[in-house]
Amino acid sequence: MGAAMRRIQAGTALSAFGIGFTVPYLYIYVSQVRELGSSTAGAVLAVFAVAALVVLPFTGRLIDRRGPLPVLVGAAALSAVGAMSMGLSAGVVTVVLSAALLGAGTAVMQPALATMIVWCSSPSTRTRAFTMQFFLQNLTLGIGGLVGGQIVDASRPGSFTLLFAIEAAMFLALAGIAASVRLPRAPGLELAPQPRGGGVRALLRHRAMVQLCVLGFVVFFACYGQFESGLAAYGTEAAGIQPSTLGIALAANTAVIVVAQFVVLKVVEKRRRSRVIAGVGLIWALAWVIAGYAGLGHGSQAMATAAFISTYALFGLGESMLSPTVAPLVADLAPESMVGQYNSAFALVKQLALAIGPAVGGPLGASTAVLYIATFVVFSLGITTLALRLGRQLTPVQDNPSLGHTSRVVATHLPEPAAAPH
Repeated sequence: MGAAMRRIQAGTALSAFGIGFTVPYLYIYVSQVRELGSSTAGAVLAVFAVAALVVLPFTGRLIDRRGPLPVLVGAAALSAVGAMSMGLSAGVVTVVLSAALLGAGTAVMQPALATMIVWCSSPSTRTRAFTMQFFLQNLTLGIGGLVGGQIVDASRPGSFTLLFAIEAAMFLALAGIAASVRLPRAPGLELAPQPRGGGVRALLRHRAMVQLCVLGFVVFFACYGQFESGLAAYGTEAAGIQPSTLGIALAANTAVIVVAQFVVLKVVEKRRRSRVIAGVGLIWALAWVIAGYAGLGHGSQAMATAAFISTYALFGLGESMLSPTVAPLVADLAPESMVGQYNSAFALVKQLALAIGPAVGGPLGASTAVLYIATFVVFSLGITTLALRLGRQLTPVQDNPSLGHTSRVVATHLPEPAAAPH
């Protein structure tokens, strides 16, 4: 990695470390420590999603006009204010407003960081760059959660204020590191033609990108949108899993990602991206079948617990296959003048899935176990089908970057109604 990329990755790791301090304990902080009740805690979590959905439609165009660096610095500073305000808030209004600032800031940071990685990479290095980002985010997020768990004390509100102060400091560290980065501007980017008809309409005419967004929605809905809601409800209600086991399962998920990420990278980086994503669908379908055994089978409680933890581990294996494929593909599909808008559009799709997933999966997982498992087996197989269809819209190099090497960060092209099949 070059110096700019190293700083970007270091800033990413620090911000994820800070987020890990607070995310596992936010619900407890609002509902119990500040004694605002579970309904307010639920509203705070909803505000995070709503704030992201509000700001992301405007983020991409701002990134493409002003560059990702000032957008990232501003978003990190906004997140720091939101985090510090959250740690000091004691009332409903201030907690909700703090959540809005924090949710908006962290949402904008995602496409800004992705665009910076695109600007600092080439088609031959981008896969590893995004893989490293995903690896560092998961590793430092988990470490932050573990360290934060040693600090928090529900009987001492000051311990939570310390957590949010640490999170705010990490965001400010990200802003400082980002401000010191010298971004190489890709050759020809200043001269890139603006797509006729405006950014959103041009994106919607780009069939491959639209299909990738649909695929991304299903991916995030069927996996990430179920981790802390539907799957947790299903495990505790249908499978009789102890709440403490949920933490072990999440730890298994992170451990698989950390251990397997670069082994998986060597296997998949020279293969067609569409086939790799299709394989993720099959792995996750198997994960949901195993989850079905945990709650609907007739084995012992120990077997059910092992099956449930294995489900999270298989999800982690699938995630480690997605990190070298999906994010780099978004960048490779983007026209030179719309990298930020493409990254923001995909981030918006992710936020929609993460907002809808818990709302659908939570009640279904708690009340109708058979239907819940069957639904997400079908969704996982849908990932495979959609990925194979997407492959027919990609050029050979977009589907497998190892087939060609160009000097441009993203291929010079404008979205077209359909790419020629290969």
